[in-house]
Amino acid sequence: MCGINGIAYSGRAREGRVEAADLVRMRDVMTHRGPDDSGLLVDGAVGLGHRRLSIVDVSAGHQPMTNEDDSLHIVFNGEIYNHAGHRPALEACGHRYRTHCDTETILHLYEEHGARCVEHLRGMFAFAIWDQRRRELFIARDRLGVKPLYYVHRADGSLFFASEIKSLLAARGVPRPEINYAALPDYLANHGTSAEETLFAGVKRLLPGHTLLWRANGEIKIEKYWDINFADDEDGGESSSPRRSDADYIAEWSELFRKSVELRLMADVPLGMFLSGGIDSSAIAAVMSGMVSAPVKTFSVAFAEREANELHYARLVAEQFKTDHHETIVSPEDFFAALPRLVWHEDEPLAHPSSVALYFVSRLAARHVKVVLTGEGSDEMLGGYERYYKTIYNLALAPAYQKLTTASVRGALARRIESLPLDSKVRHKLRRTFLCLPPDIESLYFDNFAVFTRTMQGEMLTPEARERAGGVEPYRDMRRYFEAGGARRSLLNRMLYADTKTYLHELLMKQDQMSMAASIESRVPFLDHRLVEFTARLPQHLKLRRGWTTKYILRESMKNVLPAPILSRKKMGFPVPVGAWFRGAYRGIVEEYVLSERAAARGLFDQTYVRELAARHQAGENHTERLWSLVNVEIWLRQFMDGEAAIAPEETKGEIASAVA
Repeated sequence: MCGINGIAYSGRAREGRVEAADLVRMRDVMTHRGPDDSGLLVDGAVGLGHRRLSIVDVSAGHQPMTNEDDSLHIVFNGEIYNHAGHRPALEACGHRYRTHCDTETILHLYEEHGARCVEHLRGMFAFAIWDQRRRELFIARDRLGVKPLYYVHRADGSLFFASEIKSLLAARGVPRPEINYAALPDYLANHGTSAEETLFAGVKRLLPGHTLLWRANGEIKIEKYWDINFADDEDGGESSSPRRSDADYIAEWSELFRKSVELRLMADVPLGMFLSGGIDSSAIAAVMSGMVSAPVKTFSVAFAEREANELHYARLVAEQFKTDHHETIVSPEDFFAALPRLVWHEDEPLAHPSSVALYFVSRLAARHVKVVLTGEGSDEMLGGYERYYKTIYNLALAPAYQKLTTASVRGALARRIESLPLDSKVRHKLRRTFLCLPPDIESLYFDNFAVFTRTMQGEMLTPEARERAGGVEPYRDMRRYFEAGGARRSLLNRMLYADTKTYLHELLMKQDQMSMAASIESRVPFLDHRLVEFTARLPQHLKLRRGWTTKYILRESMKNVLPAPILSRKKMGFPVPVGAWFRGAYRGIVEEYVLSERAAARGLFDQTYVRELAARHQAGENHTERLWSLVNVEIWLRQFMDGEAAIAPEETKGEIASAVA
């Protein structure tokens, strides 16, 4: 795991030549991503920078790395798990290895296959290759987007790229940080932006499964090289083979999962795993413990509050597999003290309070290991969220309800539900069903699970903010992914595909940025692309069984392996008692970052609306997610727009002069 960055000036750029000092500033603002080593290359109008966290071939592997004749230069972030398997064939083609690093295999594959080299890579990656002969810069990102890659393409054709947005800002890739108002409704509804846009004007992300080619004339060409196909035999898949038994599917899935875990044990440094006690991390612990000789090092995090402490589940798994288990408890004082710095690490507002907990468990793990395995991706692959089956039921029952009742009866029932006490759990649940919502996908799915719905945003955003955003259309990208494939996909598979393209990306960026803040590498076995491709094609009943049993194939594969309470426990998410804190001793956080004059002066949010929102939360109605979102937006604005973030790094002495090729 590393940090990469670069600058490429086109022939139309006024700068003409890359300054090493700019590259160093870009690179060293990401020192946390790679504290072990650093490197630079300046070749006239093109420059590359690299920070290294040494995982494989620790003593070698300095970057930028070159091929045999020094015509290609690469900076690389990630791990290629099948790199050793390519080496014999590449050596037979005449390539000479200088190291045992996976980085060198990428270079030689590029020499053999050009842009199609990405099709041969199994792992997580973001890399850039400067081809001196062709004067071209080739950039690629892994299939699922486990590793980040952001860029700025200026009007004059110049390109800036980096693993983190703050690196682009450090090099003044954009003249100054500004809000991308067009992306604001997307963030407010969906926890994060859903496509290539970020909350910074002019800053984009290279989408997962895509490559970018920059030429010296300033033109860029972006191409998609991979996509996931959620379609099975039951809903229009292309397979003509006879229907396989469930046992066959389970056996093959189990073997692919086992292989994925095994591949992710590749390291020349200590490794461990994050153990929440949920079925995903517990399954990894079970498989991993059978592959290593020493006890697996496991790490868990919780809060002192009883409702936010599920350490007993993690301890149950740790005891079952005799792991070397470590725990940390996060106090609310530490939680809020860390928040501004973690927003800086994330580059954008923290979508989830669990990001803070993830940072603290990463910091704990960093005392013992350099690599951890995590359970991200299982929910999006196997239908693990409650919103999937709730949407299926709501859309199935709504037509009958509409047909069998009159408008007056429906209105009376909705008003009765609305009149229940604000803190009533029954009220909270029923308001999000077909009893109170229109019977369409926009209302029962997109709005129903949004942070701020379309209607809410119409009331909360000021007229100026709405105008600058071009209106309130928060589901444009989500809807595009949801509708891709049309009738060929079942409702469940359409939801899974949309989440894989959007929500999963946000979770992976959380995982990457929070673990990198503690300088450790995280790996995600559930997102090995071969396992993902197989999982996506599974019959629906192996994901969601009888309408409510989620992750059925995972549960079956772990039967008689995991403790029964782990197999049967309901998905909880990671509980963080932020809502209670906002009502109690830490209500001042809301007052400072949501209700203060400084926040109001920005002109983004209607103050009457946000004050009413805060008041309703104090009265018992649950607006935790919404207040968390608003708090984080304001912290982000102070960090990046007001200049409160200390992003100027300490430069490495004597390196600038020696970096010039």
